[in-house]
Amino acid sequence: MDGKKLGFLGGGNMAAALVRGLCSSKAVAPSDLMASDVKAERLRYLYDTHGIRTTTDNHELVRFADVVVLAVKPQVVDKVLDAIRGDVDQGHLVVSVAAGVPLAAIEARLPPGTRVIRSMPNTPATALAGATAISRGSFATDADMATAEALFAAVGRVVTLDETLLDAVTGLSGSGPAYVMLIIEALADGGVKVGLHRDTALLLAAQTVYGSAKLLLETGEHPGRLKDMVTSPGGTAIAGLHTLESGGLRRTLIDAVETATLRAATLGEQMAKKMGV
Repeated sequence: MDGKKLGFLGGGNMAAALVRGLCSSKAVAPSDLMASDVKAERLRYLYDTHGIRTTTDNHELVRFADVVVLAVKPQVVDKVLDAIRGDVDQGHLVVSVAAGVPLAAIEARLPPGTRVIRSMPNTPATALAGATAISRGSFATDADMATAEALFAAVGRVVTLDETLLDAVTGLSGSGPAYVMLIIEALADGGVKVGLHRDTALLLAAQTVYGSAKLLLETGEHPGRLKDMVTSPGGTAIAGLHTLESGGLRRTLIDAVETATLRAATLGEQMAKKMGV
């Protein structure tokens, strides 16, 4: 991170995940990290766990940081940005993890020319296995994008996309952990139905999903080919796959991503209107 100081406006779960990743990878020294929050218990947790600096004063945090990570709830982004506007200068890079808040809305609340990057991470970042998409603002540089990529690479994998695709990212990887948890729960229920103890079934289901995803990522093989490797003629896997196809699993998941994407677009429009863009 080239010795940059990072300040997290908000000390919630995503900020904590990023702090954990940065500290674990030693990408940033704890002394170069600061978090602000209205909840004293969150700041105490971050200090006790990672030894970073903490404050309840957002102005102090912005003055401390080279990179300001906007990690507050979307509903209060406008108020927070209005409050710190006078502290932000040309030396700052602002990285937003506030879901659904467009780049134009953030830039409009900050001094002209402020470098802003918008991101869409997901909850597995808390386990250092996140998937994050980042999008460049009007004034962000290649160096700024490299900084943002290093930030999110500390908690998983990163892709760079145009902002117009972030609603699709929200529908897929942003909401996706909920879909996968439902699948794991259903697989475990199936295991219980055929005689496995609940804890055993849940462990086997979760590890199977984890291992399958890891296999795909590490081999780079198409998922269809990896599926075929398990599917013997007349065997158990093909019998199970037939049931899944009959139940419309593939179509249902596609529809879920599409529906979530459309909802993300609607919420984004509402947020932009709220912030006067």
